Amino acid sequence: MKAKRKAISLLKKEFFSRPSKLVAPELIGCFLVKRISKNNYLSGVIVETEAYSEEEASCHGFSGKTQRNETLFGEPGNFYIYTSYGIHFCVNVVTGRKNWANGVLLRSIAIKGEDERIASGPGLLAKKFGLNRNHNNLLLSPINDFWLAEGGDIEEIGEIVQTTRIGISQAKDIPWRWYLESSR
Repeated sequence: MKAKRKAISLLKKEFFSRPSKLVAPELIGCFLVKRISKNNYLSGVIVETEAYSEEEASCHGFSGKTQRNETLFGEPGNFYIYTSYGIHFCVNVVTGRKNWANGVLLRSIAIKGEDERIASGPGLLAKKFGLNRNHNNLLLSPINDFWLAEGGDIEEIGEIVQTTRIGISQAKDIPWRWYLESSR
């Protein structure tokens, strides 16, 4: 008897049209997918996220819209990619609603068959998936060769831990970081 494969559903704009603190934990266990060629894909399971919102001081939109952060105020479901310390790219997904800075930082992804450290951390994640400022404001869609897809059931992926964010100096006491407990 042949085993049935579960269809993987694309995450649509409605999923991202909610506050970042609701979207971030639900992204744990979902897949980031990159089409490399017609039948060749790179994908990995999101194992760590952080939420950011305009009302708190660590969000790039806290002081208002600028040329650098305008994507964060844009359409939910688009990439917001910025340079950190002038050398690393950080990949975020815009959430919430237009004209309100809200986003989820993708901190770590596990890729099946590869050392989990290969995309562990925002800079390594961006490097592995070939993401940079040229992808800023790109709609996550198969048409654009990058998308997010549903993962397994929460019972299948394991325990999700909620804690405070790391690598920031302001609003670091807000518990808007989530990670898969079984992940390195």
